[in-house]
Amino acid sequence: MPARRSRLARRRFLSTGLAGGAAAVAAPLVIPGSALGLDGTVPPSERVVVGGIGIGNRGTYDLGCFLEQKDVQFAAVCDVKEARRAAIKKMADEKAGNDACATYRDFRELLDRDDIDAVLIATGPNWHATMTMYAARAGKDIYCEKPVTKNIEQSLILKDTISRTGRVFQAGTQRRNLPHFAFACELARTGRLGKMKRVYAHPAGMTAISSGWLPAEPEPAKEQVDWDMYLGPAAWRPFNPKFLDGFNFEKGGGLVGGGVLEWGTHCVDLCQWAVNDCPPPVEYHPPKDGEIVARYADGVELIFREKGWIPLGSCPVRFEGEDGWVEAGDSGKMVLSSPALLAGREVAEIGGYPATFHVRDFLDCVKSRQQPKTNAIAACNAHIACHAANIALFLGRTVKFDNATNRFVDDEAANRLRSEALREPWRL
Repeated sequence: MPARRSRLARRRFLSTGLAGGAAAVAAPLVIPGSALGLDGTVPPSERVVVGGIGIGNRGTYDLGCFLEQKDVQFAAVCDVKEARRAAIKKMADEKAGNDACATYRDFRELLDRDDIDAVLIATGPNWHATMTMYAARAGKDIYCEKPVTKNIEQSLILKDTISRTGRVFQAGTQRRNLPHFAFACELARTGRLGKMKRVYAHPAGMTAISSGWLPAEPEPAKEQVDWDMYLGPAAWRPFNPKFLDGFNFEKGGGLVGGGVLEWGTHCVDLCQWAVNDCPPPVEYHPPKDGEIVARYADGVELIFREKGWIPLGSCPVRFEGEDGWVEAGDSGKMVLSSPALLAGREVAEIGGYPATFHVRDFLDCVKSRQQPKTNAIAACNAHIACHAANIALFLGRTVKFDNATNRFVDDEAANRLRSEALREPWRL
């Protein structure tokens, strides 16, 4: 029985036992109001117990969104850096008004705890997929920052693992839970724009970047910074402090992530939603005139474009159909080809891409066991599109992808870039 269900069962048994035995107990039983959910509190049986792994700058923001929710109990933090462990414990304990937040250097110790229902994974992308698989197999639900995977093979394994284990998974592409982006995607999905022709994503750069190899410097004590655990499944290299906040995209075979994968994941995720989360494109062309053009099986084009956007803020997307178009960005605003597309609806303008709504969606699904907005299937398809576009960029030529076999068609070089070896002892 999963940990959360077993804890709920024990609580129901205790409450039933107390009620049934009340007549036999002469002394009054005093139960704190917090245990019953009085005075605006949430009873323990309805709380989601959360642990955080790799809580740096972005993770601290995410954690703040979790701690805003009254039904979250943050129980533990794991980080390879001692200073971060101490900082997050202080943050969590001050919020809870106690000293209960536990700290770990090895994430497997946190996952071993039966009382933790869900984990927030906000390490560098080097760890995301591997750690997600470990968490799912440990029976935890997962909110994982993006990019979730480092290659196509990891994307497929993650999707299959989440399905097989029955866990709730939410990728940190939080714009799916913002009203104006959701409305723009709805216009595309429901045919209000006519037959779809093109969807546009902003990649924030079309250059290959790599963490590279820096000169060796004295390695700190393991308790202060666990360098071996920081590297995890990535290829070994000597310690250099400059890696500690930027070791994000190391990949095998010389292929790296860059803006197509990092920022592009957000925008491509929305484009995938606009085309009903269908399988990713089947053909990808290298950059030309500042655009990477990919084509879906039905002929709709996915276009990675750096310039030419209406100034609506970061992470812009544009959806074009035969009868109209819509463009939206992080300002919270949209521009429509016709005011009639609003059909009298008022769409809230929430700028700054907050993650609070996305976190709430995740927590609600942890309780209901429904699929959140950016579930493992949606994340897999969006990431494959980014990885395949990145392969076309890296190879400098067109590649064709078969969604039935999840392989590139008659292309040995491209298929070698579908996956990479992981450093011992890590396995997917």
